[in-house]
Amino acid sequence: MGSESGRAKRGVQGRFAQWLRGLRQPAADDPGREREALLRAVAAAGLPLAPAAHPVGYRCSCERIGCPTPARHPLSFAWQTQSTTDRAQVERWARNQPQANFITATGMVHDVLDVPLEAGRSALERLLDAGVEVGPVAESGGVAGDARMLFFTATRGTPEDEDEWWPCELDCHPETMDEHPGLRWHCRGSYVLVPPARLPGDLAVDWVRGPEHALPDPLTLLETLTDACARHADRSDHDPAPWPVTR
Repeated sequence: MGSESGRAKRGVQGRFAQWLRGLRQPAADDPGREREALLRAVAAAGLPLAPAAHPVGYRCSCERIGCPTPARHPLSFAWQTQSTTDRAQVERWARNQPQANFITATGMVHDVLDVPLEAGRSALERLLDAGVEVGPVAESGGVAGDARMLFFTATRGTPEDEDEWWPCELDCHPETMDEHPGLRWHCRGSYVLVPPARLPGDLAVDWVRGPEHALPDPLTLLETLTDACARHADRSDHDPAPWPVTR
């Protein structure tokens, strides 16, 4: 059983490596083209994109004094309406703003379950061992325990009748990030950075499993993720560091 699950994980990693090599091959001598190809792949998977700030040393390119989320926020306040999967627009942004990071607006096509990195790695291993279909997964670098793992899932929807909206205490919006130290559920009105993204301090956001993977139902991952977060919290109770440290 263990050898079979190991082969399965290696197979998943191998497919992603092949996909990534396919993107990199025509752009190996041009990082800008490689970045553009990766962003096109995200848009082609149906994840709407919009330009975001980028790091300038340890500061944010927005030049706001004391920016609470350096290199992690959209450039425009209209990011929700600006977000698009249009290939031509994504290419224009990528070429005209070569340093920019990109965010993807959640709650339209997809949601993101966002957990501490240690908990996420443990949960991902358990999910793959159990044969659960896991979609795209990214790692976001951090310091002092602030690193995160992002599980991309199908959205739970935006019903026309607001009374049908499923309220959830795990909902995470940009202005409430620090209220969710464990599991954050990014849905309507929120966003996350997408790879490739650079963060202050030579940190980055990178794919663990690329956007070629189908988006799963979030409920198929939720129990394993919440359990992993509870275990992580039990081990971290002595750590007084706020979440996230950068806010």
